[in-house]
Amino acid sequence: MSPDNPAARPLSRRLALGAGLGLGAGLALPIAARAQAPWPSRPITLVVGFPPGGQTDFAARMVQPGLGTALGQTVVIENRGGAGGNLGTEAVMRARPDGYTLLAGNSSPMAINPHTFPNMTINPLDMVPIGLSLQSSMVLCVHPSVPATNVQEFAAWVKAQRGGINYGTAAAGSLSHCAMELFRSRIGSPTMESVPYRGSGPAIQDFIANRFSAMFDGASVMAPFVKAGQLRAILVTGANRSPAFPDVATSAEQGLNDFTFTAWIGLFAPKGTPDDIIRKVYAAQNTALQDATLRERITTQGDEPGSGTTEEFAAMVRRDHALWGEVVRANNITAT
Repeated sequence: MSPDNPAARPLSRRLALGAGLGLGAGLALPIAARAQAPWPSRPITLVVGFPPGGQTDFAARMVQPGLGTALGQTVVIENRGGAGGNLGTEAVMRARPDGYTLLAGNSSPMAINPHTFPNMTINPLDMVPIGLSLQSSMVLCVHPSVPATNVQEFAAWVKAQRGGINYGTAAAGSLSHCAMELFRSRIGSPTMESVPYRGSGPAIQDFIANRFSAMFDGASVMAPFVKAGQLRAILVTGANRSPAFPDVATSAEQGLNDFTFTAWIGLFAPKGTPDDIIRKVYAAQNTALQDATLRERITTQGDEPGSGTTEEFAAMVRRDHALWGEVVRANNITAT
């Protein structure tokens, strides 16, 4: 049939349209397949809002291999230190909620910083809690020169000191600072002045040198110095005794009411992350935390492996946010 035949032209157009549709569908298939690729299909970034070497970094690196194995993808640790963990937290909050950027967050930036940083513009409660990685009792230690082996003896000694005592903190507005102010209120509010440092390391060195009398910090932080006889532990804040200090009584055992809490680290995702991804990450971390070698490494350090549901972890975050907010306001604590 001649191409000049009028009857042929509509047929040609229809054929061309059909061919075009067929070609379009053929091109669209790989795009649709890519859009529906099961998560995760590429490496995952786990942000730590602190420099390498700290407890949060330790926790992230403990679960990193197991997470990667369970999810079938590489998990990359990215340390974004600064502003007490706020910079790393904000980076994840602003990331795409697609499961490829997660946060290893701890109780300070998630529950305390919103109350102690006057110009903080982000709300960590907007993030999605996934699961608890590990937790650690806070431990009240005294210098060996202090004649106290328990809370009652320590409280009596402090009240007998004319002018009060000084205590150390890892930083102004840190968990160690807030914990001591809450403790002070529980024992009758004797005079105790905070001496803030830039981190637990320099604070503990001055503590050992007897430049102040007492300090709260995580069990894993204090354990080496207590075992060496350089400090004395007299109280742990967890519901149960710490594996690092089996002979040190808990707050409840020593009659200290409403003083049970821990320093915790857990995984978070940006708001809007799909529920199925949250469930997969939670399950992967749970699988990682069941490894006997990993659990031994965590408990040997003085911490406790994470447990519980996503909902229980979320409740812990909200509870601590409210608790430390009350302490901060009552004592006019700031991070500056």
